[in-house]
Amino acid sequence: MSESKDFLRTIVEEDLKSGKYNEVHTRFPPEPNGFPHIGHAKSICINFGIAEDYHGHCNLRMDDTDPTKEDTKYVEALKDAVEWLGFDWGNHVYYTSDYFPRLYDYAVELIKMGKAYVDSLNEEEIREYRGTVTEPGRRSKYADRTIEENLDLFERMKKGEFKDGEHVLRAKIDMSAANMKMRDPLLYRIRNVHHYRAGDTWHVYPMYDFAHCLSDYMEGITHSICTLEFENNRDIYDWVLNTLGLNSTRPYQHEFARLGINYTVMSKRKLLELVEGGQVDGWDDPRMPTIAGYKRRGYTPESILNFCDTIGIAKANSMVDVAQLEFCIRDDLNTKVPRVLCVLDPLKVRIENYEGSEEIDAPYYPHDVPKEGSRKLPFSKEIYIERDDFMENPPKDYYRLTPEQPVRLRHAYIITCKEVIKDANGNIVEIKAEYHPDSKSGSDSSGIKVKSAIQWVDAKTAKSIEVRLYDRLFSSEAPEGLEDLNPNSLQVINNALIEPAVITEKPDERFQFERQGYFYADPIDYSDEHPVFNKIVGLKDSWSKKAKVIKSEPKPQTKKVQVDGEIAPMSEAEEARFNKYTIELKLNSEVANTLARDEKLFHFYEEALLTLNSPISIANIVANEVARELKEKQIDELKFTATQIAQLVKMVDDETISNKIAKQVFEEMIESGENPTQIVEAKGLIQISDPAIISPIIDEVIAKNPDNVAKFKAGNSKLLGFFVGQVLKSTGGKANPQVVNELVAKKLK
Repeated sequence: MSESKDFLRTIVEEDLKSGKYNEVHTRFPPEPNGFPHIGHAKSICINFGIAEDYHGHCNLRMDDTDPTKEDTKYVEALKDAVEWLGFDWGNHVYYTSDYFPRLYDYAVELIKMGKAYVDSLNEEEIREYRGTVTEPGRRSKYADRTIEENLDLFERMKKGEFKDGEHVLRAKIDMSAANMKMRDPLLYRIRNVHHYRAGDTWHVYPMYDFAHCLSDYMEGITHSICTLEFENNRDIYDWVLNTLGLNSTRPYQHEFARLGINYTVMSKRKLLELVEGGQVDGWDDPRMPTIAGYKRRGYTPESILNFCDTIGIAKANSMVDVAQLEFCIRDDLNTKVPRVLCVLDPLKVRIENYEGSEEIDAPYYPHDVPKEGSRKLPFSKEIYIERDDFMENPPKDYYRLTPEQPVRLRHAYIITCKEVIKDANGNIVEIKAEYHPDSKSGSDSSGIKVKSAIQWVDAKTAKSIEVRLYDRLFSSEAPEGLEDLNPNSLQVINNALIEPAVITEKPDERFQFERQGYFYADPIDYSDEHPVFNKIVGLKDSWSKKAKVIKSEPKPQTKKVQVDGEIAPMSEAEEARFNKYTIELKLNSEVANTLARDEKLFHFYEEALLTLNSPISIANIVANEVARELKEKQIDELKFTATQIAQLVKMVDDETISNKIAKQVFEEMIESGENPTQIVEAKGLIQISDPAIISPIIDEVIAKNPDNVAKFKAGNSKLLGFFVGQVLKSTGGKANPQVVNELVAKKLK
């Protein structure tokens, strides 16, 4: 059990203590419409973890009520994720589709009670009739149908006599309810498609709000734990169970904050777009934030579990730094995996005064003395070192091999450069060196002082391997789309060299390549004939250096202490804003929460909306970029205005500029206060959408990368993202990403 008690465990303990429940029964109920991601890992840990802590049980249930998106492969991916993380769902997996007959009967019961009716309004009319936060809705005229008419229509809907969208079944609750979710919510919809498990038996499928609470009830769930965006759905959850009289030992819903990680997209819709668009090589691409992706990259279950534990369980959404996840895997592997020698960019060194060969005994765990394990490192007069471990004209603080500076070969001898061999183009192709026989590591009596040790491999016995250097998939801290993809998220090295023991003995599948990072033998592509290693994570956080942001290495965290997980409750005014933003304006709950609670942001956002009716786009920039500026300032201290922000958003909406360019313009507005239109015109930042202009740039990029073109045509579809990124880079981010993506795909066919 966690050392610190979060608010969910406090609730569970109080319910057990009061006798409300005799046993804890939770469930993890994903929809099988995509591979589970790191956010699902948090939910898995919470639901299964609480059940384990209190000696209860947790069901794995597939919420398979939408046959248009679900598939068996997603079911298997979800089962694999739960099992890999070390949790046990018991004797069998549950499926909402198994409850279709009973759910249908419950719906019929509501109709007979006069609490549900078949509505024939179309989707647009239903939305219009719902009203707004400040205005009550209007009930459909079809709500006056008799019970007999409703039963007949619902039965015919079930048999498939109507087209999709022709009718829906709605609950009859309150069209003036403050919670707009309660304004006669939909219970069933028509879907004349094949269901992957139920076949063609059903033509109506229950909505989440109806199926979920009843599935919980039928399975004997006690605590229905879900993410914060379902907070307003709790009223429907309770209404269905209470109206049907299912009050005996019934479940109750409790919400926690979902996981948000910077530089990461966790929308299954957006992840599916990446898979189908070829920007990644499937759901298990090691750059994807899916559990399958982390697993293939080489993350351990322990590192994921530790990450979920350290971030804690809260009631308010927040953003977690991805460096914290990277720290967890680095911390887990540091003492676990053997350290070996690998050279990614080989440079030959010929040791002129060495004859013969030898084998040097080298420990796998040089910094962990009690841990056993060693191997023999072959050594002879020809070796390879890392190319950047030699420099002919080094800067002041360069401590590796130079014409004047000796260096130690890891576990071996000190060498001194004697001659530099170059080709006709002036490129260094070989170093001639001498070794110091009395300088062997562990018995050095040479008296030579060196400041560093470098990795190396023996030229005769080293094994050639493929190394895949993975970096973050997105270069933006808050990625929005293809324009934020990191063009350097994958670098493939085909001529890396590794010491032979790694291939022949393989003491473990994960290794630390000394001074390089942690690596994993790819579980799909690896073979003894063609070894492939994935970079899991670097030895330290190098991303902050790339971004020119000074950050310290994340420190090991103890489990967070959360005093009942409480945050200040919303005032009535804040709650009204939140409801308006989430229900009427369709903002996501995290952004809506930020705007509703912050007076400065609220007023700024509302003022911007008066200029431009683009609520979602304006909300995103206000809740992120503008919020950053208002942390230390008052609104009247800003050099830009709400009207100017609206103008900036309009240019993005009109596709005059891209999101990436908009961020650049915003930074200029912060400094100068100049109108965004003037900045765009003065700097020539207008987005390029004309295929006639973009096509020649694509042709040039394709011409410069014949090897990648060949690989793409040979089936490496993930390189599509590389070409798109290169075109965007060539245009300074001004090219329309959607147009570029379409044109590149056509030209590479």
